[in-house]
Amino acid sequence: MNRTFLGYARLARPANLPTAAADILAGVAIGGVFVGGMDAGFVGSSLFINIVYLVFSSVFLYAGGVILNDVFDFKLDQVERPERPIPSGIVSFNAAAMYGATTLVIGVLLAFLVSGTSGIVAVALALAILLYDGIAKKYDFFGPLSMGLCRGINLLLGMSILGNFDSWFMAIIPIVYIFAITLISRGEVHGKNKNHIVLAGVLYGAVILAVATMAFLHTDALIFPLLFLVLFAFTVFRPLIKAHSVNSPENIKKAVMAGVIALILLDSSIAVAFFDWWYGLIILALLPVSKGLSKVFAVT
Repeated sequence: MNRTFLGYARLARPANLPTAAADILAGVAIGGVFVGGMDAGFVGSSLFINIVYLVFSSVFLYAGGVILNDVFDFKLDQVERPERPIPSGIVSFNAAAMYGATTLVIGVLLAFLVSGTSGIVAVALALAILLYDGIAKKYDFFGPLSMGLCRGINLLLGMSILGNFDSWFMAIIPIVYIFAITLISRGEVHGKNKNHIVLAGVLYGAVILAVATMAFLHTDALIFPLLFLVLFAFTVFRPLIKAHSVNSPENIKKAVMAGVIALILLDSSIAVAFFDWWYGLIILALLPVSKGLSKVFAVT
């Protein structure tokens, strides 16, 4: 594979992109698209096309965000991560900046193809991404909160498909979850972050409790979201416990990777709580895609 092409691909974090799509699919369920079920003509309908637009909008916005994150981190990566595409010289600084900005703009334009409301939410997401990349990530509290806000708005982007934000508070769940993951990631380079890991574990528990509560309120088939939540809990807590036991950068990185990819499981659990088990399986199908890509491309 061409070295330059691979460098551009690495900047976009391909393994993480399915998690952005999962947010949208969960948000669509929360927003009430499937209330009353689905008819045979759903695939190919304007509503289906709009879901596709929002999925790709989210993917482009996420990709633009992580590309620009590396642009903003150029000097730091020269010291801590010299193997990355920009400091290694595979992709020039200016080319990466243009690549990220273009990708971000495409994401916003795709959302406007759905509706003005979706476009406005996408603009808010793009601004939140830039806030994190350029300023917020430098701060111990505001950085994780800002990153979580990006995921919360991404969930709202899915909900925007019908302009139904009655359950806007569901966006708090990914905000808390990503806050936890970002806390863990603070030890990726040097290790020694046991306090952050303990706090992250508490926040993970709060997220599980919140989703279980919403499932109890929204579905009679409680067993299905609970099964998804059990799988989610196993996926995130196993590497987290190991990272606390052996607090090395390698184990911390594995805990972060597991947390990021497990977003698909979290979104599946939320979707099942608001719709049906088979829709959760559709979202879950993104998990092997993400895991497969993570073997080729770095998650963090």
